Amino acid sequence: MFTTLKKTALVAGAAATLAIGAPTQAQDLAGEITVDGSSTVYPITQLVAEVFNDEHKKVNISVGFSGTGGGFKKFAAGETDLSNASRPIKASEAEKLKAAKVEFIELPVAYDGLTIAINKNNTWVDKLTVDQLKKIFLASNKGKTKTWKDVDPSWPATEIEMFIPGTDSGTFDYFKEVVVGKSEDAIRDDVSESEDDHVLVNGIVGNRGAIGFFGAAYYFENKDKLKAVPIVNKAGKAVTPSPKSIESGDYNPFSRPLFIYAKKASLAKPQFLAFVEFYLDDAGAFAEAVGYVALPDSVYDKAKANLRNKKTGTAYTDAAGNKVEGSVVDVYK
Repeated sequence: MFTTLKKTALVAGAAATLAIGAPTQAQDLAGEITVDGSSTVYPITQLVAEVFNDEHKKVNISVGFSGTGGGFKKFAAGETDLSNASRPIKASEAEKLKAAKVEFIELPVAYDGLTIAINKNNTWVDKLTVDQLKKIFLASNKGKTKTWKDVDPSWPATEIEMFIPGTDSGTFDYFKEVVVGKSEDAIRDDVSESEDDHVLVNGIVGNRGAIGFFGAAYYFENKDKLKAVPIVNKAGKAVTPSPKSIESGDYNPFSRPLFIYAKKASLAKPQFLAFVEFYLDDAGAFAEAVGYVALPDSVYDKAKANLRNKKTGTAYTDAAGNKVEGSVVDVYK
């Protein structure tokens, strides 16, 4: 994702808090680290990998982005040391990891605001409600909503083209959770899908009637090319994703925490342990450097303690297997 120039600028922007140049361990680290998963978390992890490599050139870090669900599949298959995730792990995924004898440590790293984006030349949409998103994206409305006029009679009869993450994406899962909810409906299938968010950005840029969604960092990186739609929140206010609105929770219901999942067995490798410690030590600054929002210190402190104590499992599923709801601050008390 990052050009050399952009990487230099990002590192320079975070230098005050990142302590770049200080070795994480005295020993000469070497070996392989393999990462996959969320394309949303990818920019953070890729930057961490590049900065870590500036000090530890003998460590080869591979960072892929097959989507949150795809990453957990590779994690269960023993193909990766770290899995990026734009949502908490599902109980079914945790069960598959348990069956594969893969123990993991869940580590929150940032806030994101899932961004609904439209073409720059779309002059009619100035905000959207969740109900309007349902009109556009639900499978049950596939035959009813073909143009923007079908969403609002005052809008033009311009055909709607949808560009969305694939079904292995945690961003897809989160959007589906918000828009579909507990109904028996689904996201419509006449859409253009990709696990590469740059493909989604380009699709929206190239089509006046386009709409799509992805992590806020991809919007911030391309905000000169497309527009983020203000979303009407629970208080009835139309809010655009920004670091301030994401952190405050005003950008709801599309603000969410991001995670990395570390394989416990891989922590026996000095280069991997050093990498994860390095990641958590400055996760907030790394997140802000690529356009996301730092979590409160209390959450990072809890994550560091969990890593130090090698506490496995997810905080988002209770002992009975039920989903735990609440803000990341409440969940990680």
